[in-house]
Amino acid sequence: MVQIGYTMMTEQAGPRELVNHVVHAEDVGFDFSVTSDHAFPWLRSQGHSPYAWSVLGAAAQATTEIPLMTYVTCPTMRYHPAVVAQKAATLQLLSEGRFRLGLGSGENLNEHIVGDWPPADIRIDMLREAVEIIRELFRGEHVSRRGGHFTVESARLWDVPDVAPPIGIAASGGRSCRLAGELADVLVATEPKSSLVEAFDRAGGSGKPRVGQLPICYDTDRDRAVQRAHDQFRWFSGGWKVNSELPHPDSFDAATQYVRPEDVAESIPCGDDPEAVVEAVRQFTDAGFTEVALVQIGGDTQHDFLEWAGAKLLPELRVL
Repeated sequence: MVQIGYTMMTEQAGPRELVNHVVHAEDVGFDFSVTSDHAFPWLRSQGHSPYAWSVLGAAAQATTEIPLMTYVTCPTMRYHPAVVAQKAATLQLLSEGRFRLGLGSGENLNEHIVGDWPPADIRIDMLREAVEIIRELFRGEHVSRRGGHFTVESARLWDVPDVAPPIGIAASGGRSCRLAGELADVLVATEPKSSLVEAFDRAGGSGKPRVGQLPICYDTDRDRAVQRAHDQFRWFSGGWKVNSELPHPDSFDAATQYVRPEDVAESIPCGDDPEAVVEAVRQFTDAGFTEVALVQIGGDTQHDFLEWAGAKLLPELRVL
């Protein structure tokens, strides 16, 4: 049975609200949660971007059972991998073993603030090296290395969990799938493509969890849902190769100026019909995904969505 997750989307709500949302998600029965890790929102209309790791620390204390996961953190530019290892180990202790560390090669939108955005092939090489450093530190050892991209000088984690956080790696193409299959405990993706799962399996990922993510826009008024999805989520239509390269919310606004509300509604379930969401989730399960995290669009609509999900949506998804 597919596991259904809830997304704390930092781009559309403030830090206190995000924690309240995940508490509610735990109460209504979501199986796990994921959290975006951004410096900027995708569009100005989303309006937020608090520090994800502070939110996660608060969420770990405010909840008792729901698993937590970054979806995803880039451990190469804004954050040095040794710092990511320390944050992740601490969060694993705070959550009493409920944390998974989702990692990715990053997006210009968030990483440009430190003044560097290398080509995609370099970013993948950096991610590989970062994962190796993080895993070494998770073992509680002193780590010193001078690699192709990072220097680590006699680093050590002094608070190390008995069980290290599982590492997920975001994949969107052949090279990132191979990296995920070789080094990750979990595949992370945003598109329901069986080719991603198959490439992950060929590289060593067979039998490991595969987590996808699906935006939806619940509202009892479908037209209102479509308009909100268009206002805040039309950037989603750009695809990973475009979305990873644009540097600013205004860039996404310009790039999506010709995207129509009806275009968004074709790819994002809008309204209050559970079956539309079930069909969209089924695309992921048919492609081989074992977990799907839902994103409810609109920061101020989360509690209404969660009540509907607990009463009507989750029971329908449990039969998949």
